[in-house]
Amino acid sequence: MKAFEIILFDSRYAKDFYALNIEWLKTYFYVEPYDEEVLSKPETYIINKGGHIFFVKGNNAILGTVALMPTDDPLVFELTKMAVLPNQRGQKIGQQLLQYCIDFAKENKFEALMLYSARKLENAIYIYKKYGFVELPLEVDGPYKRGDIKMELKL
Repeated sequence: MKAFEIILFDSRYAKDFYALNIEWLKTYFYVEPYDEEVLSKPETYIINKGGHIFFVKGNNAILGTVALMPTDDPLVFELTKMAVLPNQRGQKIGQQLLQYCIDFAKENKFEALMLYSARKLENAIYIYKKYGFVELPLEVDGPYKRGDIKMELKL
């Protein structure tokens, strides 16, 4: 296992947050206007609203990222914007980020983490279930057109 370090958001990594997520979206889906807006202004949409962004760093490069965004419930955060460099996929970086988010949520006394995903991302859904996420009914007017599954992990 290579040595990775998980670090907190710093504005100098905003471009990595954008690039990682845009690449992931273009590979698996398409970029919605809401994505472009949030990803280009992470401090405005995530950090300044009480959210958190984490990065995986290895060999002095940013290899992956994830965000925890506040929801209407102050004790429930949305796990979102997880992306890993294409040449780093398959090394469990996403799982390390997920575990970090779960630990962070528990330390900060969150009640739950929730997420939106797409059933076609079978590996991701499998990993979320492995970590204890369960499926919830999806709202009719969910935030993402591509999202067809909503999941939650009670902490």
